[in-house]
Amino acid sequence: MNEHLAARLQVLIEPVARRWHGSVLQQGWRLWLKELRGCVPAWLLVQDAAEQVYRWPLTAPVQTLAGDARQVLLLGRDAVLRQTLQLPLAAARNLSTVVGYELDRFTPFDAAQVYFVARQERRTATHVEVTLVAILRERLDRILEECAALGLRPHAVDVDDGAGQVMGIDLLPAPLRPRQRPAGKGLQRSLPWLCGALLIAAMLLWLNDRQRVLDAMHHSVREQKAEVAQVQALRQQLLNTRGAAQYLIRRKMAQPPLAALLNELTACLPSDTWIDQLEVNDGADVSFSGQSAKASALITRIKACRSLENAQFEGVIQPDAQTGKDQFSLRAHLHQEAADAPSTDTP
Repeated sequence: MNEHLAARLQVLIEPVARRWHGSVLQQGWRLWLKELRGCVPAWLLVQDAAEQVYRWPLTAPVQTLAGDARQVLLLGRDAVLRQTLQLPLAAARNLSTVVGYELDRFTPFDAAQVYFVARQERRTATHVEVTLVAILRERLDRILEECAALGLRPHAVDVDDGAGQVMGIDLLPAPLRPRQRPAGKGLQRSLPWLCGALLIAAMLLWLNDRQRVLDAMHHSVREQKAEVAQVQALRQQLLNTRGAAQYLIRRKMAQPPLAALLNELTACLPSDTWIDQLEVNDGADVSFSGQSAKASALITRIKACRSLENAQFEGVIQPDAQTGKDQFSLRAHLHQEAADAPSTDTP
């Protein structure tokens, strides 16, 4: 069952392998892999297994090779039947099957008697040129038995092209081919992981850069908010100072000048009265003290002063024994020409 399944898989794979072999895509793939190997670190590369070629017939037992060395049995050109065929273009789609059906026409044997390989060499507008290499099953089986007796179990059976070079085919039956990792498989397996790691790294770098830009923007916004708050505080302080200054200016303009107040008091007070002390505070209150021959009549006289209102004595009137006059102390309020209520300017 396994041999039958392997044979069917081999039949399906062979057309793809023939189209791939020697194509422009294969050459480009090899060049790309060669360039990529130079860029990838050495520890990521899996070295391809070495290949050891043994020419038939063997003259001595074969020593077991260490590692995964690939062993190839090389047959002479006279050990196989080799022909060059020209087939229709349609035969290239399933070359092995077509050649297998027509094998008795190209060789003295039918497909059940030989192992064969049909390799496409050249393609023209009208036909395909195919190289057919065949060997009797009995002969190859006997050769493989003799090789096994000498300790050689080849991974492939190739043929000398007559110029000392291998043809690059494999006559070994599919069921007898040992499973071996293809050349470059390690690199192919590591490439997806490497690409995934690079993609994740690129995403992380992009996210880190976006986060860094976002943090810088947040920091800039915080600084701007702090500057705006500072400007608003200075602006409010300036408004408060300006309002207070304007309030004081209005208060000062509403109050009569001190010279006018003194001139008016001089006119209102009698000639037998003088003032020892005069004080005007910010609340527009005026307090003064002195001596007068008739201190009790001063309230009536001060009412005639238009700049003063609500005049009243502070304390009691006391006579002065030295001057014979009465000592008094008065308090009055300056008459305001405008409203005293403070206002806040709003731009």
